[in-house]
Amino acid sequence: MTETAIPADLARAFKGARVMITGGLGFIGSAMARRLADLGSDVLLVDSLIPEYGGNPFNIEEIRDRVRVNISDIRDTHGLRRLVADRDYLFNLAGQTSHLDSMSEPVTDLEINCLAQLTLLEACRAVNPKINIVFASTRQIYGKPDYLPVDEQHLLRPVDVNGVNKMAGEAYHILYHNVYGIRTCALRLTNTYGPRMRIKDARQTFVGIWLRAVMEGRPFEVWGGEQLRDFTYVDDAVDAFLLAAVTPAASGRIFNIGGESVISLRQLADALVEVNGGGRYEIREFPAERKRIDIGDYYAADGLFRTATGWRAATPIREGLAASLDFFRKNLDHYL
Repeated sequence: MTETAIPADLARAFKGARVMITGGLGFIGSAMARRLADLGSDVLLVDSLIPEYGGNPFNIEEIRDRVRVNISDIRDTHGLRRLVADRDYLFNLAGQTSHLDSMSEPVTDLEINCLAQLTLLEACRAVNPKINIVFASTRQIYGKPDYLPVDEQHLLRPVDVNGVNKMAGEAYHILYHNVYGIRTCALRLTNTYGPRMRIKDARQTFVGIWLRAVMEGRPFEVWGGEQLRDFTYVDDAVDAFLLAAVTPAASGRIFNIGGESVISLRQLADALVEVNGGGRYEIREFPAERKRIDIGDYYAADGLFRTATGWRAATPIREGLAASLDFFRKNLDHYL
C-alpha cells in the first residue's frame, strides 16, 4: 500500500510510550494497536466486546502477545481512573456508530457517545491531567452540507441522534482542553474502510456489506448511486491519529479527515466489481427509514489538518478495496 509520509520523530515519540485505545478491539482501534506495537509502545486496549459495537478478538490475533487487553465498558465508571492513571496517550475510539440504532435506541447512544465520554474525561482530569487525547469524531455532525467540500467552519446540524451525541462528545473534549488544560483534539472522520472492518451488517459502513456480497457471489444494493463521498483507508486514518497526537499545534483543535479522492457511490460500486474480478449490483431507492437521515453528498476539506501535520490520504480507492478483499478472502469466517 501507498504510505503517508511520517515525520522521522514519530517512532521516537511512541517508542516506550504508554498508550490506551478505547474501542481497541474494533476496526480502527486494532489497526492502531498493530502500528503502535511495531513502534514499541506499551499498548493497553479497552473494549466492551458488546457484539453490536464491532470489537473482535481476532483483530489482534497476530499481536496478542505484544498488547494488553482490558474487557470493560466505558459506561462503567468503576476502574476508569486506574486504566488512565499511567497513560501518556489516549486514542478515544469507543462509540456507538450505527445511525439507525441511535434512532431506535437513543438513550443507549446518549450513554455511550455522550455521558461515557464526559466520565472518561473526568477520570483523566482527576488522576492524569497530562494525558494527550485524540477523539474520534465524525462528519455526521455536519448534517446535510450547504456547500462542498465541507470545511470545519460549516454549521453543525446533525440529522440523527448519533450525530447530536457525537457532537456533544467532541465538544466535551475541547472544553476540557480550554478549561482544564488537558491536551485534546478531535478528528472528524469520513467513511473509513479496510481490512478488519465490520462486514456482517451495516452498523459501521455500507462498504462492508458490499465487500461481503461480492465475495459470496451475491448482488449488493446501491441506494441512489449518484451521491458523492470520500473514503479514508484505515492505514491513512491511523496515520492521522498518530500525527495529531504528536503535533503540538493540533492541541485543542478540531480537524476534518478526508479521503484520497471523491467518488460517487455508483463509481465506487463499479470499482469494487472491477477489483473483485466480477460481481453485480442493483440501484435501488433509499429505504424510507434511511432516507430521513441521509446527508446526501459529502466530501471533506481537510487542508487544515494537512497544513498542521503534513498528513495526506495516500491510498487510492482501488488499492484499498483490493487489500480489503484480499484480507477478508483469507479470514472471512472470523467476521461473520
